[in-house]
Amino acid sequence: MNDPGSTSAGSRTRRGRSDLAVISAWWRELGGDGFVALPPPGRGRYTQSDGHEDAAEWVAQRGLAAPVSFAYWHWQSHGRAFDRSGALRGELLLHWGGDHAVVAAGLGEGPAGFRVADGGPQGAFQLDRITRRDDTGLPDPSDRAGVRQFLAALDEPVDRGVSPCRYRPLSPVEAAWLHERLDGPPDLAAATPFAVSLERRDGLTPEETDRLLRAWREEYGGQLQKWTGWRELLHALLRHEREEAWEVVAALGPPAAGVPALVPSERGLRTVRAFALAGDRGAVSAWLSLHRSLHEPDAVRAAVALAAELDAHDAPESALRGLYGALAGAVTADWRRETGVGALAARSYTGLLAVRFATDERLPRPLRVLAADTARDHVDHVREAALRAGATPPAGPAATTSTPPALAGTSTASTTAPVIDAAEALAALGRYEAARDGLLSGTGPDLTAYEGSLCRVWHRYRTLTEGDVRWLRERIADPRTGLQGLGFCLELLHSHGLAGPAEVDALLPRRMKDLAKKYRTTYTEWRHPLVTLTCLALDLGHPAAEKLVSWWDGPRPVWKNELRLLTHLGAPDEAKAAALWECVTSRAHDVGRLMTWVLLRARLDGEHPLLVADRLLGAPGVRQDHVRQVLLGVADPAQPLWHYAVDLRSRGWWQRALEVAEHPGLSPEARALGVRTAREHHLVRHPDQLSPVPTEAEHSAALEWIGRHAEG
Repeated sequence: MNDPGSTSAGSRTRRGRSDLAVISAWWRELGGDGFVALPPPGRGRYTQSDGHEDAAEWVAQRGLAAPVSFAYWHWQSHGRAFDRSGALRGELLLHWGGDHAVVAAGLGEGPAGFRVADGGPQGAFQLDRITRRDDTGLPDPSDRAGVRQFLAALDEPVDRGVSPCRYRPLSPVEAAWLHERLDGPPDLAAATPFAVSLERRDGLTPEETDRLLRAWREEYGGQLQKWTGWRELLHALLRHEREEAWEVVAALGPPAAGVPALVPSERGLRTVRAFALAGDRGAVSAWLSLHRSLHEPDAVRAAVALAAELDAHDAPESALRGLYGALAGAVTADWRRETGVGALAARSYTGLLAVRFATDERLPRPLRVLAADTARDHVDHVREAALRAGATPPAGPAATTSTPPALAGTSTASTTAPVIDAAEALAALGRYEAARDGLLSGTGPDLTAYEGSLCRVWHRYRTLTEGDVRWLRERIADPRTGLQGLGFCLELLHSHGLAGPAEVDALLPRRMKDLAKKYRTTYTEWRHPLVTLTCLALDLGHPAAEKLVSWWDGPRPVWKNELRLLTHLGAPDEAKAAALWECVTSRAHDVGRLMTWVLLRARLDGEHPLLVADRLLGAPGVRQDHVRQVLLGVADPAQPLWHYAVDLRSRGWWQRALEVAEHPGLSPEARALGVRTAREHHLVRHPDQLSPVPTEAEHSAALEWIGRHAEG
């Protein structure tokens, strides 16, 4: 196999400097005309949020007059782009803020030998090496950067909105070039990108598949999943009907479930079904796909059959959630194939689908509940689209027919926005809203989901219904609820003053087995559940409080040391306040201590925590970026936001920013912070990056608010 080689050392020798040195020298020369290039990053600038904070500090320290546009890269981009010798091994993403046109002009074309590509007003700029292609469009195999860029172009999907992604076909010379790279005994790491590009188009030959399989087994042994090309090779094995494919599936387990779905067989169906019934959420989508391919093409009837099997085998709730997602995705994909619409229209259709499925009595109630939960984020979009299409809201009560009209009724051959039956959409909304409370009472989000998805629904719980309280208490009492779920549920009950001895007694048996495990919460709105449990026990004067405090005071485990002071919010006193303040002003890494001190001080003094936080503005020894976060986070003391930084993608933080900006009892400086945060929020600047995307009315209202609060 031919190795594309590395030109890094040779290039570095010819230039006398590393790529990083060349790029850094060019970077230092940028600036002027309202544009600033921040210095290259250290580890403290790890994310885009850090970059924007660095930019604000840079501008303030130099007294630069607004407006100032800026560009930077952060440590994560740095690590991906450069190797240890400073050679560029991938695109360097250049993030920015301010005016896009000013930044584009400030960056220019890039240093000699490199180019800067403009990612557009919603994307990053990309800096990469300039490479050459021959007359057939192929790179020199020894040019590592040229090969990388060529493969990246091949691997760009034609349509990212379908699963699996579709890729453009290879030309004969491209296919021959890729096969040539796999000729001979493979170096697996070097072969991977070529093999992947080929098999994404069903291109690996039986001989290439055999060689790659041997190399994979030899190099990775019992850790097959660590090789990044395993999915494509497994696909080739299945496509070539090799018995070894099933040995690989057995070794990989549930993560492999999606590959047999692409090469349907009864054996694959049996295998994937077993993974799904064991509770693997990801396998459920593959199971539905295989069941449709082999037995029941209709997505709804297939999903009903699978739901019955999940129920009969008492499968975990996560599997049913996976089934609803698979059903919605399958019906939407079918509709896209029938109509030819794009991904944007498909997202709108998925929202209408959730509204319809919530009252579709063909589906079992658990699936309708999940549809109703999904529909909550789409109701306003569906209504807005229907009214924009010219429908008149029904004058009488909502229709009560149990089964919605056929989904095909919204079909259109247009590749832009779909033409919906507006009156039918409004009727579906009426049915949904009539049934919503009955479906959603006593339910809640998936507590095992990605933390960010739970943070996005946190604002729904600023007030709790009786059904919410019942559900939260049931989850806390359930021994199957993990640390993330306990943190979410216990924080909500405790902050609203609704947790009591029953919650303490339910969790005490799990204290040393489960609750004493490390769980990082710096990206969430809730604390470690053992922190919250300790605060609750102290507030209640529970007999277990003394033992809990003793555990926090002990030397092991070490991870708890940075969280120990957060327990001082329970049964607060002046000594605890003093200990917290000493830590806050020490400049130690803050994991919620300033928030804890503000809430503690407010309890001791009997005042709103906003007023306490307001007095910290400009206070010496306190990080002002943390004061800003706390000021917004305590706008509602019954549900403080514990996130480590202001989340500009969160509707909860948007609402708190408005409340701070309009609070008559706060200082002008505090209110100005609220306005500034609102002005920076993605609802105003990047609405397409919110999930769910705001309606036109919501976005317009946000812009109108910003206009009313513009600086005079």
